[in-house]
Amino acid sequence: MRALTYHGAGDVRVDTVADPILQDPDDLILRVTATAICGSDLHLYRGKIPMVEQGDILGHEFMGIVEEVGSGVTAVQRGDRVVIPFVIACGGCFFCQHELFAACETTNTGRGAILNKKAIPPGAALFGYSHLYGGIAGGQADYVRVPKANVGPFKVPGHLADDKVLFLSDILPTAWQAVVNAEVGEGSSLAIYGAGPVGLLSAACARMLGVERIFIVDNCGYRLDYARQAYGVIPIDFSHDDDPADTIIRQTAGMRGVDAVIDAVGFEAKGSATESVLTALKIEGSSGKALRQSIAAVRRGGVVSVPGVYAGFVHCFLFGDAFDKGLTFKMGQTHVQRYLPELLEHIEAGRLNPEAIVTHRLALEDAARGYELFDEMQERCRKVILQPGAVPDPEIEAVRRSLAGQD
Repeated sequence: MRALTYHGAGDVRVDTVADPILQDPDDLILRVTATAICGSDLHLYRGKIPMVEQGDILGHEFMGIVEEVGSGVTAVQRGDRVVIPFVIACGGCFFCQHELFAACETTNTGRGAILNKKAIPPGAALFGYSHLYGGIAGGQADYVRVPKANVGPFKVPGHLADDKVLFLSDILPTAWQAVVNAEVGEGSSLAIYGAGPVGLLSAACARMLGVERIFIVDNCGYRLDYARQAYGVIPIDFSHDDDPADTIIRQTAGMRGVDAVIDAVGFEAKGSATESVLTALKIEGSSGKALRQSIAAVRRGGVVSVPGVYAGFVHCFLFGDAFDKGLTFKMGQTHVQRYLPELLEHIEAGRLNPEAIVTHRLALEDAARGYELFDEMQERCRKVILQPGAVPDPEIEAVRRSLAGQD
C-alpha cells in the first residue's frame, strides 16, 4: 500500500509499505477514504516531537470503510463507514469508565510526555504520533490497523460527505471540548488565540452556543479575514499589535477582560528572543507567550482553556497572576469518543459545518506538497484533506493554484 512516512524534519514521503494486518482479536483493518493534515502533525514535521523514527506512518485524522475485523469485534462489521477517533482507548479502565478516554491507562506502551513521571502510567496511545504515544501507525495511508475497534470507530451515515464528518476524528471534538471547558454560552465573551483549524472551529462552536463577543488573535491575515467573515469574530493581528491582551481588555465591559480564553496555539507560539534561545538549547520545552497572553486577557474568576499542545517546561508562566485573578485552567488531549454522538447531531442539523474550513483536497500521492502548503501557509491554505485512491491531475492543480486566494 501507499503511506506518508517520516524521514526527518521537513522530509515526509509517500512510500510503498507493507499492508497492515490484524494483530489482536479486537483489531480492524480500515480502507481510508479521507484523511487530513492536522496542526499537530506540523509539530512532527518540524522535528519538535521526540521519538519519531524514520519510516513511521503519520496521520491521526482519518475515516473510511471497514475491510476486515478481528474475531473479537462486535461493534462494527465489514462494509461499515466509520470515523476513527485519534485517541485509542480501551473502554474498560478507570479513566474510560469516567469518559476520560484520552487518559486511558492501558493502550500506550510508550512513556508519554510527562517529565515528572513518578509511577503514573502514560495516557492513551494516539495514531501516528511518535513512540511517546505508542508508536501506532497513522492513517495517512491506503489502509490502517485500528486497535480497540469496539470502542473507537464511530459509524456515520452515508448521506453525509466525507468532508462533513472527517473532522469528528479530532479537530471538531477538540474545538468543542475547548469551548465546553471554557464554560461560555449565551451572552459570554471569549478570546481565542490561534486562527488555525482548531481556533476556527472553536469560533464556530462558540457562535453556535450563543457567545456574544469573540476575539481571535493570529498573525495570518487571510485566516483572520475568514474568521471575521464566517463567524463574526473581532480579529486581532499580533504582527501589528504587540499586546493583543491589552487590546481585548479595552473592548470589554468595565475593562475587566473576557469571560474565558482558548489557547489554540500551544508550545510553538512565537515568543521572545529569550524563549527562542531557551527552546533551542532544550532548557525549556514550550514557549509561554500564548499562555501569558491568555492569563492577561481573561477576567478575574475566568477560565483559560488549553487545547494547544504543550511539552516540558514553560518560561514565565505567571502563576502568581493566575492565583491573584482566581483563574481556572482546563486542558489536555481530547476525550473524543465522549462527544461524537452530540456533534454528529449538530452536523446533520446544519448547526455546524466543519467542512467550510477546507481549502485543499489532494491525492495521497501529493501529501508532501500538502504539508508544505499547510506549514508555509501557501495558497491561503486553511486545511488540507488527502484522498487515498485519488489520482493527481496536473491540469486541475494548475487551475487551483491560479485561483488560490479566492475564498
